[in-house]
Amino acid sequence: MTQRKVRVRFAPSPTGALHIGGVRTALYNYLFARQNGGDMILRIEDTDSQRFVPGAEDYIIEALTWLGIKFDEGVSFGGNYGPYRQSERREIYKKYVDQLLNDGHAYIAFDTPAELEEKRKEIANFQYDASTRSQMRNSLTLSPEEVQSLIESGHQYVVRAKIEPNEDIHVNDLIRGEVVINSSILDDKVLYKSADQLPTYHLANIVDDHLMEVTHVIRGEEWLPSAPLHVLLYRFFGWEDTMPSFAHLSLLLKPEGNGKLSKRDGDRLGFPVFPLEWHDPKTGDVSSGYRESGYFPEAVVNFLALLGWNPGNDQEVMSMDDLIRLFDLSRCSKSGAKFDYEKGRWFNHHYLLEKSNTEIADLFLPIVESHGIQTTHAYVEKVVGMMKGRVNFVSELWDLCSFFFIAPTEYDEKTRKKRWKEDSAVQLGEFIEQLRAREPFDVEGTENECKAWIESKGYHLGNIMNAARLALVGEGKGPGIFDITEALGKEESIRRIQRAIEILK
Repeated sequence: MTQRKVRVRFAPSPTGALHIGGVRTALYNYLFARQNGGDMILRIEDTDSQRFVPGAEDYIIEALTWLGIKFDEGVSFGGNYGPYRQSERREIYKKYVDQLLNDGHAYIAFDTPAELEEKRKEIANFQYDASTRSQMRNSLTLSPEEVQSLIESGHQYVVRAKIEPNEDIHVNDLIRGEVVINSSILDDKVLYKSADQLPTYHLANIVDDHLMEVTHVIRGEEWLPSAPLHVLLYRFFGWEDTMPSFAHLSLLLKPEGNGKLSKRDGDRLGFPVFPLEWHDPKTGDVSSGYRESGYFPEAVVNFLALLGWNPGNDQEVMSMDDLIRLFDLSRCSKSGAKFDYEKGRWFNHHYLLEKSNTEIADLFLPIVESHGIQTTHAYVEKVVGMMKGRVNFVSELWDLCSFFFIAPTEYDEKTRKKRWKEDSAVQLGEFIEQLRAREPFDVEGTENECKAWIESKGYHLGNIMNAARLALVGEGKGPGIFDITEALGKEESIRRIQRAIEILK
């Protein structure tokens, strides 16, 4: 038997923003496909017309593009297996619904929501299955004439899978090993609804995976209970030989580990759970995104890859190429992964440091200009070079180093009481003369000369440096004093110190 080309699919529903757990699923599919020289398909599962949200599909594509997760075919990418939106494949599905009905693997059910609710009240833990379907209104209990009459008179119906009881169904999972589930615990799932003439997830996925020649289905743990039905459907259609391999990924858990990660956890602890900012068209609510929060896409990818997978060594920092080379489904965890959002910030800090001062300045300059500051790119680069090691995000730079662009107009009271001594004004006046005479006004030469002067005068080095910092910055923060003076320049440094002497003396 010839080896089939690896083909995987990411198949989100356009029901809102893409959760970060879905992003991880897309990433693992991408890594697996690339490592095996395979294709990745983007399929949109929009068969649930009641939950469709305008803009969600475009959001999903934009988010994955931002992260560098690339598709070979699918919605907006083209390909030979389309259409790739399930809502555009109605006629295809109907053929397979009819096949299941004709072969006796499915049946038509006319039960109304009210009738189903009544049955739930009557039978504790009711489910529609082999033990209860004989009590319901379906093509197994009605005559063919009654069924035909109901359909012709416009009664809405669903098509249900006919699951025979007491059969062990084996699901071979690449992460969890062999999973055996007895068919008696399965219900006769709805496969098709006449109301919108669309299949449900269960049928559409099986048909699409088969027709699109998908070889591996890598999806979240929440779909594991559906796997036995999907195995049965492959058997019903006679497609066992082309059934894909399954891999069910563990859940992303709350940072505390107790339960599935939700948007509320992000709101509570101050981190995004969506890749991009999401504007809900129904409620008007705006949810934060990793991109708008200042994360670099490579940091998000690196961080997500390690939530539920490890490379088998202590390596943490990995590029997309590294991840593709090292990825192995057998190293995916069976248990849930705590969402360590602080580690995500750590990764962003690392990738920020890896970027050149020019790149960071490109991002920081618009922030500087938004405060009404006109400056040069070269000056911003110089500031970034001194300060980027102190932040996790470019957006944090302004609060940390605004003093490079705006002279202080007031001085932190706590720092003033601690650092401004009785003789600070006199000593800083002399310090000004040292700065004025210094040429060139570089870091190392100015520092050596000023320290030699302080020593010759018998002054306390810390007292002068702390007072000078207060004068230049307005508080007790910032890089080395002579790094600051060199960046500000001689005239601006002297001007700031003179002003502090006038106000604080």
